[in-house]
Order: sequence, then structure tokens, then C-alpha cells
Amino acid sequence: MRRDPRLDSVCIFCGSAEAADPAFLEAAAELGRTLARADLRLVYGGGGVGLMGACARAAQDAGGRVLGIIPDFLVGRERALETVEHVIVSSMHQRKMMMFERSDGFVILPGGIGTLEEVVELLSWRRLELHAKPVVFYNPRGFWRPLFELFQMTVDEKLTPPEFMDCWRAVERVADILPALREEAPAGAGRAVAGKA
Repeated sequence: MRRDPRLDSVCIFCGSAEAADPAFLEAAAELGRTLARADLRLVYGGGGVGLMGACARAAQDAGGRVLGIIPDFLVGRERALETVEHVIVSSMHQRKMMMFERSDGFVILPGGIGTLEEVVELLSWRRLELHAKPVVFYNPRGFWRPLFELFQMTVDEKLTPPEFMDCWRAVERVADILPALREEAPAGAGRAVAGKA
């Protein structure tokens, strides 16, 4: 399969909790297999637990390319998946920056406070026009609806411009994630965060 230069690597942000809903874990695995079949490299947080571990293992088992990026202090806690290519960094900031730089698009799966932190920074950069890489939320059972409603409230209160609400796409089926990324990819080709090291 010929690779699309606009979308070669896809980063996932998602939960690392082992107690997550089995349906969420299976969706993460399905996404991993989908990326592998499409010859898209998975870039993720490097752990072997929760949704991120399920996605990475499934991608690897399906013959996909996988890059894990994990801070040294989380190697044990998140059980770093050492059977895939991985980079150990010294901080969360370095992890997020490297994940951003090595990815052409982003998928947000269900997650907790850590995922929220990653998402808000990523969308803040979009709001500031520091990048135009596609962002797609997987939104099963309306998981992300409260967050979207909070974003809309900031728009309604004139704290955020209305066009911010167009900075991402939300889909309810794993099968719709990759088409949504590809539809948005042309605008994000080759864009990076300005002024970040």
C-alpha cells in the first residue's frame, strides 16, 4: 500500500486504567488493527496498560509500526511495552512534545485526567494557530459530550471564538476514525508548533 505523505503517523491519547470498560479496550484494539492495516504508524504514550496498551499490542500483532514515548518515571507504573520501538524521555512535557512532533494527526479515545490535560493543550495550540493537524475524538455513548458542552459554554460566554468548535471532529464508530482523519489531513500537512523546542 502506498503511504499518504499527509498522514503517515497517528498519535493516540487515551486512558491507561486497566479497569476501563471492556468495550473501550476492544475499541482501542480495533483502532490499533485499523492503523496497522492502513500502514499508519501508531505513536502513543509507551505503556502496556489500559486503552493505550490494548491499542499498541493490537497494532503490533497486526504487523503495524508502533512508537511508544514514555517518561522514565512511568516505565514501571505504566509497564512500558518494550516489544515495540520506544523512546524513554525525562518529563511529561518532553513526552507530549515528541508525540506531537512525530505525528501527523491525533485520535482521542476515552481517558481520564491525563488524557484531558493532553487534549486541552493540543486544542489550545490549534486555537492559537500553532498547528493544523487533524484531531478526531472517538465519542462512544457520548463520552466526550460534557467536554464539548464546556467548550461551547466558553464560546457562549465570549471567552473563546466560535471557530474553535471546528478544531476537531467527533465520531461514534471506530470505523469512522480513519476517514475523518484523512478528510482533515490536507490542511495539517507539514505544520508544526511554532516557537516550541
